[in-house]
Amino acid sequence: MKLSEHKDLKKEILALSVKEKDKLLLRLVAKDKVLTEHLHFLLLEDESNLNDRVAFIKNEIVQASEELNTAPKTNAKDALLVLRKLVKQINHFYKVTKADFEEIELKIYLFNAAPMKFRYKVYSLSKNHEQLLANYMVKSILILLRKFDKLHEDLQFDLKEDINMLLSKVHQSDMCRTAINLGLPKTID
Repeated sequence: MKLSEHKDLKKEILALSVKEKDKLLLRLVAKDKVLTEHLHFLLLEDESNLNDRVAFIKNEIVQASEELNTAPKTNAKDALLVLRKLVKQINHFYKVTKADFEEIELKIYLFNAAPMKFRYKVYSLSKNHEQLLANYMVKSILILLRKFDKLHEDLQFDLKEDINMLLSKVHQSDMCRTAINLGLPKTID
């Protein structure tokens, strides 16, 4: 049930006393973990906390990429699992903070740190993990580019070099064919 579909309910909620509204609000917030974190961020944190959150996630990305790059038998399946976990963490960060620029910056950082060439392949009759990784990366980057286009041009300028480095990395890897098939540009202007 959406509140916008029930105009009378909206009027009645607005007519409640402040005490009743507060009680309802606290009950609603307690039911949603992300909403609770978002309100905590809005009401109790500042810019330095946002920078700390970004630094924490960047540290997680560095550790994960070091593990992938130093493990003796890293393959596309391992990389895909780690990427999905870290993207999920970045998406949660965005739901809590609503920081567009930082979300895009973190995803660019993640994809630039991700390995794209592997010495070992996972042989499976049902799945080609290299192709799954290529599809995941390219589609994620396409979504990222759409979000990038919505940023203010000054913010775009700050990220343009990193995005072009990422696009170049993808087009010089084994993912090139997938990138071309899905329409990933080689550079952005």
